[in-house]
Amino acid sequence: MSGRTEASLPIIVVGGGIGGLAAALALARKGQRVLVLEQSDKFGEIGAGIQLGPNVFRMFGHLGIDEEIRKWAVFVDYLIMMDSLSEAEITRIPLGNGFRERFGNPYAVIYRADLHRILLEACRRHETIVLETGRRVTALADDGERVVVRTRDGASYSGVALIGADGLWSHIRAHIIDDGPPRVSGHIAYRAVLPTEEMPSDLRWNAATLWAGPRNHLVHYPLHGGKLFNLVAVFHSDLYVEGWNREGDRDELMRRFAGIGPKPRSVLEKIETWRMWVLCDREPVAVWSKGRVTLLGDAAHPMLQYFAQGACMAVEDAVCLADQIEAAEDDYVAAFEAYQKARYLRTGRVQLYARFLGDVYHAAGVARELRNQMLAGRTPEKAYEGLAWIYGGP
Repeated sequence: MSGRTEASLPIIVVGGGIGGLAAALALARKGQRVLVLEQSDKFGEIGAGIQLGPNVFRMFGHLGIDEEIRKWAVFVDYLIMMDSLSEAEITRIPLGNGFRERFGNPYAVIYRADLHRILLEACRRHETIVLETGRRVTALADDGERVVVRTRDGASYSGVALIGADGLWSHIRAHIIDDGPPRVSGHIAYRAVLPTEEMPSDLRWNAATLWAGPRNHLVHYPLHGGKLFNLVAVFHSDLYVEGWNREGDRDELMRRFAGIGPKPRSVLEKIETWRMWVLCDREPVAVWSKGRVTLLGDAAHPMLQYFAQGACMAVEDAVCLADQIEAAEDDYVAAFEAYQKARYLRTGRVQLYARFLGDVYHAAGVARELRNQMLAGRTPEKAYEGLAWIYGGP
């Protein structure tokens, strides 16, 4: 590919996850040629459920996949926070007509693999997108006119620009920022799915439910047309391992949740095998770009999962980046500078707010009581107002 003229070279996207495929699709819809290099031997997503706020539904419209997403998503009725010790409801946010009128779009949950598949199928329908697997990028060079990358198998690829969408442990980030390993939060997440018929009958709510406990919390919501429930249990731990798909220690999990009430505990008891990962993020930064190279999604602004906005932010990045490249008339350096300027404060706010929510969810003692008291009297309108900055934008 390196022998072609610059005009015929593609934009290279490193990483074929949700953010990378969204970027490829957004760019292709603007008439760009794109090459996606995925290090795994096949395209796919690890994990179960993902939450979709109204802000990302606006992006799905720009990507032309809104209708397909709505076919596979589950539209939950409420966001509910419960106290896992007393089993009392702390607060709930209705997601019906009032919510949709306020933000112009719904709130939903979906299988992460379904979202990824929809993006992948949309990319495959574009002749200007080339998708390659088994391509782990090990080196890159930007000479001011083009970017050349080399992969572990010895292949070389040239592009007019490069987008690093290679996640939390981004190799491309080191080229731009080189700020070392991610920040370890001290929290570990366990995930599992449970057939709906095995979910305790009194908890089969059509809601994204969070049971807040001291130094832990449990989330559950329906997936896959209501046939499954997605479960995520988080607790404090100093353990650190890389990766997203290690087997969790069930006995340790049950010890960490030993003091919670029988209702949330009954959900945990249903699961014999959990997959786990260590929660990490990074400090927000204002500079994600260097020359013809930029970052997107977790490579740019990794965040804790407590605000359920990681994938949403990556898709927003993709649409913004494509718009900026179009506006700059393919001046990639100018486009990347405009893109990071448009995005860094919004994504930085989400990063910091997610950390704050971790403290709220895991409050103990007097802090727990104050949390419950402050949230108990909140009206739906107040809740909507507090979320307007994220769901009403970008």
